[in-house]
Amino acid sequence: MLRPLILLVSLLVTLAACAAPPTAPQLGPDGKPLPQLYRITTEDERRIPFEMLDSVNALRDARGAPPVRLDEELTAAAATHARDMSVQNRPWHFGSDGSSPIERVQRVGYAGRFRGETISETYETEVETLAAWMDEEPTRTVILDPQADEMGIAWHQEPNGKIWWTMVFGASGSGEVPQG
Repeated sequence: MLRPLILLVSLLVTLAACAAPPTAPQLGPDGKPLPQLYRITTEDERRIPFEMLDSVNALRDARGAPPVRLDEELTAAAATHARDMSVQNRPWHFGSDGSSPIERVQRVGYAGRFRGETISETYETEVETLAAWMDEEPTRTVILDPQADEMGIAWHQEPNGKIWWTMVFGASGSGEVPQG
């Protein structure tokens, strides 16, 4: 009985020695780990808008700005632009047809006032993207705009994993642009 037990223990020790050691993450030139491919799943598609809304509202609350709510029209404008940036292969605020963010929200029937848009071309998660937007003054200003009370969030992920994020903010109301 002792001999089979010794053989089993020896076999387990031998197999454990064959296991590959844990690999350290590859580092980029900046010394930070290279990003891992983030693939958005069907389950993520349902979760992401609400988690982004919660995150944006937590950031706004911390800065004294009122909360925003998700808006279908702003989300549609964001989705159109995310796909269009992918087609153009460049992150910028103008559509391939020359449309501005204001024109895009008007096209989808948004009745409020356009307040701002944030965009990103990345392989990063929505949380990393929001953090990057908050690190930059122009995009942070859009996200924390106290006049905004609605937002839309959308993305387009290419087969290679690249994600084009667009977040659009608006102020509900008559759609009149203030003079001044």
